[in-house]
Amino acid sequence: MATFLYRLGRLAFRRRHFVALIWVALLTLAGVGAASAPAAGNTSFSIPGTEAQKAFDLLEQRFPGMSADGATARVVFKAPKGEKMTDAVNKATVMKTVRELRSGSEVASVADPYTGHAVSKDGTIAYASVKYKVSGMELEDSAKDSLKETAQDARDAGLTVEVGGDALTATPETGSSEIIGIAVAAVVLVITFGSLLAAGFPLLTAIIGVGIGVSTIAALAHALDLGSTTSTLASMIGLAVGIDYALFIVSRYRAELAEGREREEAAGRAVGTAGSAVVFAGLTVVIALVGLSVVNIPMLTKMGIAAAGTVAIAVLIALTMIPALLGYAGRKVKPAGQKSRLLGGGRTPKNPGRPNMGTRWAGFVVRRPVAVLLLGVIGLGAAAVPAASLELGLPDDGSQPVSTTQRRAYDLLSEGFGPGFNGPLMIVVDAKGSADPKAAFTEVGDEIKGLKDVVTVTPATPNKAGDTATITVVPRSKPSSATTEDLVHAIRDKGADIARDTGSTVLVTGSTAMNIDVSQKLNDALLPYLALVVGLAFLLLIVVFRSVLVPLKAALGFLLSVMAALGAVVAVFQWGWLSGLMNVEQTGPVMSMMPIFMVGVVFGLAMDYEVFLVTRMREAYVHGEKPAQAVVTGFRHGARVVTAAAVIMIAVFSGFIGSSESMVKMIGFGLAIAVFFDAFIVRMAIVPAVLALLGKRAWWLPGWLDRALPNVDVEGEGLRTAAGRRDADPDGEKELVRA
Repeated sequence: MATFLYRLGRLAFRRRHFVALIWVALLTLAGVGAASAPAAGNTSFSIPGTEAQKAFDLLEQRFPGMSADGATARVVFKAPKGEKMTDAVNKATVMKTVRELRSGSEVASVADPYTGHAVSKDGTIAYASVKYKVSGMELEDSAKDSLKETAQDARDAGLTVEVGGDALTATPETGSSEIIGIAVAAVVLVITFGSLLAAGFPLLTAIIGVGIGVSTIAALAHALDLGSTTSTLASMIGLAVGIDYALFIVSRYRAELAEGREREEAAGRAVGTAGSAVVFAGLTVVIALVGLSVVNIPMLTKMGIAAAGTVAIAVLIALTMIPALLGYAGRKVKPAGQKSRLLGGGRTPKNPGRPNMGTRWAGFVVRRPVAVLLLGVIGLGAAAVPAASLELGLPDDGSQPVSTTQRRAYDLLSEGFGPGFNGPLMIVVDAKGSADPKAAFTEVGDEIKGLKDVVTVTPATPNKAGDTATITVVPRSKPSSATTEDLVHAIRDKGADIARDTGSTVLVTGSTAMNIDVSQKLNDALLPYLALVVGLAFLLLIVVFRSVLVPLKAALGFLLSVMAALGAVVAVFQWGWLSGLMNVEQTGPVMSMMPIFMVGVVFGLAMDYEVFLVTRMREAYVHGEKPAQAVVTGFRHGARVVTAAAVIMIAVFSGFIGSSESMVKMIGFGLAIAVFFDAFIVRMAIVPAVLALLGKRAWWLPGWLDRALPNVDVEGEGLRTAAGRRDADPDGEKELVRA
């Protein structure tokens, strides 16, 4: 592989006009496609195989036109102090609002608060329920705007009016903090390279790669039913890895220049060596992202595949466009150790013979491997302790910032009708196989009334055929509580008994039940997903490092870092530690997809640093250095760059902490802290300590396995052999380049 990539790097360096034209054309094509594609709206949401989804599908069949999974809105009214919602003036305002709500083209029905018993006992709060024909993710912006304007008209009349429900689902805003993350990345690149031009290359190529990826997603969004969250993940991951991959190749190019090589040769060798690491690091990320499809949640599958495509583009750009840009730059990109004149180049170093920080740190770790290993493991273990208290759930309006109308509506409904009113359960009774459907409906209602944590059970509402009915149950506890989850399981247990007695089927659905089912589905998929991703990547790393213990150590180190990161997420978002600093207004259960999401994404990113750092050690060992010295050599060449890459990735992910959406905020924090733990504690401390303790055993591989594995030559041994032949036969270099 190294030889092939070497040729590719030299070709891109020489044919830079052609390479640049191809990437500009692809960016333009993707941009035109995105601009001309029909508006996609938001992706539909379904969870195949869950009871809640089965109930929705049954309602579509038995209650045609009901729009069981349609968007809902609750327009909540509160009377001024000293007044009641039943007062004539306030009642007239509410009725006018109801009439305006019914005029919407996508509105299926609007319930009158006064005929639907939707006024609180003290008469101060009332609500109108709005049902739409399409889901919240498919609702047109015009319908959302109309809903907001109608609520504002009622406010202008003197009432407090807030709107809850999923009808106002909005695209999350990340704010200026994302731009700050990119700015931090730019500063780190300038410090690392000592050159504005060299620092600009990784940023430029990463932005082009993300631009192509996100534009392609937008162009295909309508055809493939992709939503806004798909592009959010793709841009987050694509930007981070795009900068890192380009950083490693530019850094290796400067190192090759420092060894006296010509620029075209340096570009070829940089792509042949660092590029090989980029390919395998990218493969681990792609495996982790595509592996999300095993969860069998369509939206998550699409997000993973789209992000994987963006990562693949980042790899291709790093391998081709970076050497092309280096060709354009010429002598403006200095060898390693030299800075541009603008940044202080030309000055005499203060301590020219002093080892760099990476060398000194590696020497310290090699001398005291046991102490460093114990300190690192104990530290990560302590950070992981909160993960033992992990509670999972999906965010609802109660987790929104208090500045949003959804959160204020949630609080008003809790005040007037109790916390469980925000998460009613819908019971679907399929009595098609029952001898007496009406009796079955009654029995179901009576059984549910006898359960704990039930406030209200409405009478059964049958369909026209009389073989299916819906019953609404209002829990006593809030939707995200463990008590409400226990109630859902209790109703389902009762349903099994009723099915045996009456021949009818009882299904529990609604947003609360759907959230519970999604959480369970994600929990069930976590171990198979972990086995798949870690297993495939383990095999890949065996091929790369030609070792069994090094990939095993990499996988175990990843588990330490991801558990510590989950512990940090629990401490901040569930326990409330440093919540003010993170602008977390409401603590509660951790998002259900967070563990599986972190396992996938963090594993891929963690393997990036493992590949980039350890391949340099492997390269030194293969070329004759002793194991301990190979560790020091790997750090001398790679520690500065890996540190810069980690800081950049942390900065990019931290930018998403400023999002208005709690899910995006949690993902940004979780990924940033995970990269910190993995890069600076696992890869920079635990990895060299373990390799120092193992010595030559670290690179052990059974003979039969060594013969069976393909030789991918990540260390660039083939390049050295070819270089030796070219020194003996100068004409051979021309033949190699032509090949």
